[in-house]
Order: sequence, then C-alpha cells, then structure tokens
Amino acid sequence: MDIFSTLQEERGRFSQSENRIADIILNDFEFAVNASIIGLAEKADVSPPTVTRFCRRLGCDSFADFKIQLARTAHIGVRYLKPESKSTDPADVAQDIIEKAQNALFLLHRSLDMAAIAQAAERISQAEMIYAFGSGGNSSMVANEFQNRLFRFGLHVTASSDHSMQLMMAAAAKPTDVVIGSSFSGRNAELVRAFTLARESKVPTIALTQSGSLVAQAADIVVSIDLPEGNNIYRPTSTRIAYLAAVDILASLVAYAIQPKATITLRRIKQQLVAHRDGDDRQLLGD
Repeated sequence: MDIFSTLQEERGRFSQSENRIADIILNDFEFAVNASIIGLAEKADVSPPTVTRFCRRLGCDSFADFKIQLARTAHIGVRYLKPESKSTDPADVAQDIIEKAQNALFLLHRSLDMAAIAQAAERISQAEMIYAFGSGGNSSMVANEFQNRLFRFGLHVTASSDHSMQLMMAAAAKPTDVVIGSSFSGRNAELVRAFTLARESKVPTIALTQSGSLVAQAADIVVSIDLPEGNNIYRPTSTRIAYLAAVDILASLVAYAIQPKATITLRRIKQQLVAHRDGDDRQLLGD
C-alpha cells in the first residue's frame, strides 16, 4: 500500500476534517510519522475517532497500521512527498538542465581513474567480440551507445538489455572477448551474475558503475562514476550525461588504438551516407 498515492487519489472526496489531517501528512511528514493519535488529532483540530475513521478510509486496519504504512512510504523518499519548488520558466529550466550537465561532466573529469580507462580501452580494442550489457532506461541506453560507437570502427559488438540473453551471451563468450556492463545503482544482481559467469571462463569484464558497489566488485576493470544528484524529481538525471561521456572517451581511445582499421570502416560508412542520403560530406562526422 502507498499511503501517499491513496491520499492523492482520494483528496477531492475528503471532508473538511479529513482534509486537515491529509494536509498535515503531506506538509509535515516528519510530525505525522512520529505523532500519536492524540497529537495528530489535536494538530488537525479533530477527535481521535475521526483520525481512526480517516485511517480506515485509506485502507488501514487501525491507526497503528496507518503509522506502519506511513513509515514504509518514507523509504521511497520524502522528496517525492513534497517536491522541490522550481521555476517553470523555459529559460530557467534550460539553465538548470545545462548547468547540471556541465557540472556532471566537470565532476566526472576530475574523478576519472585514467589507469582504469586506459586498461578498459586496451581490452576493448583487442577483443574479438564485445558484449555490452545494461538494463533499465539509462543503462540500456549506455549499452546501445557502446554498440553505436564501436561498430563503426569495424569491431564486432552487440548490446543486450535482456537478462536471459546477457546470461547466455556471457556463457558463450571466450577469453578473447570482453563483456562491458553498465549499472547506475551498482545493484543489478543479474549483471553481477553475468559478470561472474564470464570471469569463470576467463573473459575480461568491464563495469561502468558506482565504486564499491556489487557490480564493481564483480568486474575485472571498473570505470567508477560517483556523482551526486539533487532533489528535483522532475529533472532527468544528469548522471547519464557522464556515462555517455565515459563511453565517448573509451570509444575515442579505442579508435586511436586501431586507427588504420577504424579509418577504413569509417570512410566506408561515410561513403554510403554521402551516396545515398547526404549528397556531400558536410554532415556530422561518423553519423
């Protein structure tokens, strides 16, 4: 049960007394979580029986059950109960998004482990086959971006966001291959399983994830990305900008390591784009 969602859904049907109780829960969550039935009733200017009836209306058996459900709601994050107030002016929103992206890139640049980056790029450039794994919206995008960046250098690469496919690919991989995995939280148990299986077969594994996480512990090489996020629940995470930058850094190093091969494939791709789509070579390089 999500008390917060129920409050939002029932809000228009509450009585005046019930609305006062709801206001306290939504606007003074810490008080509501810790208050007794008498304390909550006094603050809402209602009787304790009114509080009990309110709790039952929300689907709780009693006030005690209500407090348990309310405490569970807190684990989701209080910032979702009272979101940050931000300007909705387009100029302010654009500035906020761009500044957060710039800050993410700055913090990534300052914290990157260049030795790990170099080692990861070397393994990728020498691999016969590259498997890129990621699940969920952001990490799936990162896995696909690895495929998008690396195939154009003439490398054999495939991306997967399906856990079963990842496990099968890890089982089929050889020591001459490499498995790359992305996990923003570092708690992707299925990716840990795929890494473990790959390492048992001496297949090199590379993780883009939070340092010290379960995924990091399961990988041979870790490109750590540890960035703070604000409390604005409506703004997309700027951490994904840092992950994409890390992919670009690795891809560029790989391209420099295999320049002759990469140059030939890049030129063949561009030749087809010019011939069948663009008509000339003035469009974006490589895409």
